[in-house]
Amino acid sequence: MEKRRLGRSAITLAPLAFGANVFGWTADAAMSFRLLDQFLAAGFDFVDTADVYSRFHPGNKGGESETIIGDWLAARGGRDRVVIASKCGVEMGPGMKGLSRRYIMAAVEASLTRLQTDYIDLYQAHRDDPETPLEETLAAFADLIAQGKVRAIGASNYTAPRLAEALETSARLGLPRFESLQPLYNLVERPAFEGELEALCLREQIGVIPYYALASGFLTGKYRTAADAQGRTRGSRAEKYLNPKGLAVLEALDTVAAQVGAKPAQVALAWMIARPSITAPIASATNPEQLAELMAAPAITLDAAAIALIDGASR
Repeated sequence: MEKRRLGRSAITLAPLAFGANVFGWTADAAMSFRLLDQFLAAGFDFVDTADVYSRFHPGNKGGESETIIGDWLAARGGRDRVVIASKCGVEMGPGMKGLSRRYIMAAVEASLTRLQTDYIDLYQAHRDDPETPLEETLAAFADLIAQGKVRAIGASNYTAPRLAEALETSARLGLPRFESLQPLYNLVERPAFEGELEALCLREQIGVIPYYALASGFLTGKYRTAADAQGRTRGSRAEKYLNPKGLAVLEALDTVAAQVGAKPAQVALAWMIARPSITAPIASATNPEQLAELMAAPAITLDAAAIALIDGASR
């Protein structure tokens, strides 16, 4: 399995990440254990979660995903075989949000307890906090690295100007820098990342680990009409892509998939993995069959004509 370096950090990882937002939501603990076992057995190692997963699900309070991963680690052992990424900053309750030093220090301890581990490989600012000075946020992260509780830090959902400002602040103050960016990016949502933000990541050697790489399942091809989305957990999220552009992207994926003997989702991930700026896209699965399909993507090689066809439909 090819391993890629995350930014300029010492972390290396396989070119596909498992999105653990489904743990405690659409995958219960038993299924989550099965999926993690399957993922690692196939040679993959990067699991992305957050403290807030899955607070958005009715009846949950947040921390469910980290708790399941922690229980799995306690049951299986082998902490050094998995690269765990988590995040903080999104509201977990009254007064529990943001990137102040006080909150980061409390949030990381809660995550470490749920994960049942002494350290988090990649700890990310889930979203920018304009109310807290970058100097304060980055100094807090620096202390966590010095204490051995975090190996590297990353940013999620940052704009190009704010990421550039954060990098400049780290350089000016001699603080650890964000080694990764986790943006929303997929074949039907390209503009927000491509351009200034992508150029900055390439120039500064920032690892990029996009979320919603399959556009809430739309790029699997299972949503072709509004009726397909009805009654499905993520159907309402995918339904917004049912427009001429979205359908043209699916048509291009179908064409290339037929040429290379693959599935549309595999081609969509292979397209992203081949992009020079991308370290590892994040994708989720809720059963072993889905996961097996996704894990085949890194082995698919797309030629220039296939990439051009997909680009033409998706730009």
